[in-house]
Amino acid sequence: MNRRPLRSLTAIIASILAVSGCAISVSTNDGGNRERQGIEREAAMAAAELVPDASLYTSQAFDWQDTGRNRSVPARLYLPAGDNRVGKPLPLVVFSHGIGGSREGYKYLGRYFAANGYASLHVQHVGSDRQVWFGNPLGLLGRLSDAAQEAEAIARVRDLSFALDQLLASETGARLDRERVIAAGHSYGANTTMLAAGAQVELDGKVLSLRDPRVKAAILLSAPPFYGMSDMRRILRDIDVPTLHITATEDDIQIPGYRSGVSDRIEVYESIGTTRGATKALAIFKGGSHSIFTDRLGTGGLELNPKVKAATRDLALSFLNSLFAGDSGALGRWQERNTALLEKFETRLALH
Repeated sequence: MNRRPLRSLTAIIASILAVSGCAISVSTNDGGNRERQGIEREAAMAAAELVPDASLYTSQAFDWQDTGRNRSVPARLYLPAGDNRVGKPLPLVVFSHGIGGSREGYKYLGRYFAANGYASLHVQHVGSDRQVWFGNPLGLLGRLSDAAQEAEAIARVRDLSFALDQLLASETGARLDRERVIAAGHSYGANTTMLAAGAQVELDGKVLSLRDPRVKAAILLSAPPFYGMSDMRRILRDIDVPTLHITATEDDIQIPGYRSGVSDRIEVYESIGTTRGATKALAIFKGGSHSIFTDRLGTGGLELNPKVKAATRDLALSFLNSLFAGDSGALGRWQERNTALLEKFETRLALH
């Protein structure tokens, strides 16, 4: 029996899983699986220090239903335990996962934000979540294609706004600062974040704006360009909230019919806020991978992975503290601590 087609399909699926950060292992032999499991055990030990003291944060899951769209919007909320900022409303990060993710992802960020005085709401997008990995492997490319369609890209932004509506209207909402809401996301989630922050795309000859005016800043991990839309400056120029861009020199998306590398992340950074002169910062780590910014362990290098995660969460917090806690030196101190990991770091102040 000719097994070449099977091996080719396995290679394609493996490459997709690698860039997505999915923990599913695709292998054609038990030895490969055992080796992978050993690597991940070592990586788990190396990353153990990334977990904050459990007494510093709490988390709870929500299963919201947007009846107007007949769409489920699951979410997980991380909060400071006992309110680390007594008497003061908490800033809120709303996080959007990459393709194939879920509300359980990016825990290293959610827990850390909560342990340091920020609420962090992780939204799950049911049309492009972990369900794409289940089912017949021969249908995986089709499910991924469906997840990347314009309708789903739009639905994701509405998920984010709906989840924010629900949380602010809840009992917990009284603890949150509506003037300090930050959108954040990785990969596809970074696209979602940019749309919520004011990116404008043209569909069917009309300019579509999905901006949520409550978003006051954005954190973009591995932000790809909008697929099929080449004029990034036109799409991103009117974003006027401060943005933090994080990537790595090996931050590559390579799947059949699509490739996006670090140069695209830099183009997004250069294009954003050019009309409004918004404050922005860019960090490029040496090495790494596209999925190093997920919870996945080992990808991008067994030793490098936990170091980049620790630096990423610290950078995000420093960025937020520079904006909302009056700590103007936070980013400079972060750069000094992480020089050895960095290929490049820069900040640009607003022009107005």
